[in-house]
Amino acid sequence: MTQRTGTPLLLAVAIGLSIWAGIAHAGQAFMPTGGRTTQPIGHYEFCQRETEECRQKTPKQAPVELTRTLWTTLISVNNAVNGAVTPRTDMEIWGKEEVWSYPTSVGDCEDYALEKRRRLMAMGVPAGDLLMTVARQPNGDGHAVLTVHTSRGDFVLDNLETRVMAWSETPYTYLKRQSDRNSGAWVSIDDSRSTVAVGSVK
Repeated sequence: MTQRTGTPLLLAVAIGLSIWAGIAHAGQAFMPTGGRTTQPIGHYEFCQRETEECRQKTPKQAPVELTRTLWTTLISVNNAVNGAVTPRTDMEIWGKEEVWSYPTSVGDCEDYALEKRRRLMAMGVPAGDLLMTVARQPNGDGHAVLTVHTSRGDFVLDNLETRVMAWSETPYTYLKRQSDRNSGAWVSIDDSRSTVAVGSVK
């Protein structure tokens, strides 16, 4: 898996803030989720090692308010982790598939997402609004990103993209994500959008 060459952080923030200013409540702002589904094996094994990360229960509540400050924070964390971690596949790192872990200097897509989740939680973003999410790329390959569930919709932090994007503007087909009520449980995503790609994934 390769990582896009990022624009400088200040430029990314400036672009992001212009997008933030224009965000409006629109159709498909939130991922349409379904019922309980299977937990990815990599996440299950991660939970056996990092038990506290998967025991978090969140009462039903409104999603986190998407303020200008939070929007800037999301862009900064996305770029910081993307820049700090060199992309490597699980096979290259571990010699096997589907190992979810916090990255040190190298990592696969889910490792980037786990680190972003950890950093944002440390900054006070509720765990129930930071959801590991599994998708399919246009070429059919599996992919993992972090979905941030906010008052203005669901946004994606991606190791292949410097921008923080609304989920509906990304080129992926979403399959399932963590429950916003239980960090150890997963729910299906009923992604019935048009398959027209909004960009390319390299």
